[in-house]
Amino acid sequence: MEELKEKTADLVDHVEDIADTFYRLTIINVTQKATNVASSALTMIVVTIIGFCVLLFLGVALSFWLGDLIGSRSGGFLLGGAFFLLVLLILIALRKKIVFPMIRNLIISKVYD
Repeated sequence: MEELKEKTADLVDHVEDIADTFYRLTIINVTQKATNVASSALTMIVVTIIGFCVLLFLGVALSFWLGDLIGSRSGGFLLGGAFFLLVLLILIALRKKIVFPMIRNLIISKVYD
């Protein structure tokens, strides 16, 4: 009977150790996933800001170039604005079929990475 009590006590100790190890492993996995998502979000923010600056300078350069071609600086800026408006309308039209699924898949792949 004494031997059974010792085996039971050992079993309880092992179950506690397994539960503690599982808890710590879960904490590490959650921390790793949160870190991956946060670093991806920070990277996307930086890329977005740099991309915005690039598009701004390209838009200004395009507008000046078009203005030189047609002989009117303001007309060049109007044509440049019309080009970016056209791109915006295309993105809005395709947002449910292309843009949203692409962003959703990117977020899901980062969470399950």
